[in-house]
Amino acid sequence: MDDSDLFASATRLGSGRRPLLGLTILVVEDSRYACEAMRLLCLRSGARIRRADSLKSARRHLQVYRPSVVIIDMGLPDGSGAELIESLSGASRQVAVILGISGDENTESAALAAGADGFLPKPIVSVAAFQNAILNNMPPERQPIGPRPITDEAVEPDILAFRDDMAHAAEVLDEARDEKTLDYLAQFLGSVARSVGDSSLATAATRLAETRESGGPLAVETAVIADLVQERLQRKIAI
Repeated sequence: MDDSDLFASATRLGSGRRPLLGLTILVVEDSRYACEAMRLLCLRSGARIRRADSLKSARRHLQVYRPSVVIIDMGLPDGSGAELIESLSGASRQVAVILGISGDENTESAALAAGADGFLPKPIVSVAAFQNAILNNMPPERQPIGPRPITDEAVEPDILAFRDDMAHAAEVLDEARDEKTLDYLAQFLGSVARSVGDSSLATAATRLAETRESGGPLAVETAVIADLVQERLQRKIAI
């Protein structure tokens, strides 16, 4: 469904506990865990969500649909989210709000320089922070009607989504043949690990990134990553 009618007619959003009612949010994110958090945040806020897991998928989606808000991860399998932000924020802009998102806060400046209206650091669990990031960048005529209650409500994604991310990481490891893929793997695992509070995995991802940057041997670091990923895949998760 095309949301351009909502943007063009300046219809106000919902009110009260569902201030994003009437919006469709495209989340360009490769992590299932982060996407599950976004799904819950949209559900609590009244917004509809669509998902793309790469730049290619997002561009294909945008040829058919026009979301009201686009939230773009800065590190995607086929390139930097800054590329998509720059293309959406150009002169022919038709998206009300563009936000960058990342587990690496050092990418905030790149997101804003590319034209993003704001930036969301991972993990994103606060309903109020999520709503404010969008509403604070909406034009006045699109703001919700009436007072909006302040809430400290947080969402908790299903841990099975984390297992999906580990399965994705295992596939990337199996196919890793170049340094660019290892760079992607390091940032992906580091972001996911910080989101779930997995310090061992986060440390290993950081070491892989540092070794890549320094030009050191990668065999040991990739072996450690592979062991950690397999260990998490084999854990029994209570449903």
